[in-house]
This record gives sequence, C-alpha cells and structure tokens, in this order.
Amino acid sequence: MSLEELAERLSAIAEELGDLALDRLRQASDEVNTDGAPDPALLAEERRFTRARRAVEKAAVLLEERRPVD
Repeated sequence: MSLEELAERLSAIAEELGDLALDRLRQASDEVNTDGAPDPALLAEERRFTRARRAVEKAAVLLEERRPVD
C-alpha cells in the first residue's frame, strides 16, 4: 500500500468520524433533558469524535505532503 492510498483511507475515516460527531449533536439536540440541557454524555462523545477526526486529518495531511527531490 502506498502512502497516498493510506492518506486516502485516513481521509475517509476522518469523514466518518465527522459524520458520527454530527449525529451525536443531532441526538443531543433531539434528546434535551427536562431542564432544557442536552445530554452531557452525547456532547462529550461528540467532542471525542471531533478530536479524533482532527488527529486523523492531520495524519492524512502529513502523508500527503510531498518531499522535495534533492
């Protein structure tokens, strides 16, 4: 597997993580507690997915970078 292929796979994973984070935000919005606040567990999970997405995106960018030829 080439680095380019691996970077593409990582990009796809980052997109999936973004989708999961968005789903959790929608759930939190739909499942508002009686006190009018969203479920803290869903918000924490969304933040975790977002951090993971950012880390995976960074890894993909690092692999995509072209090194100058000497």
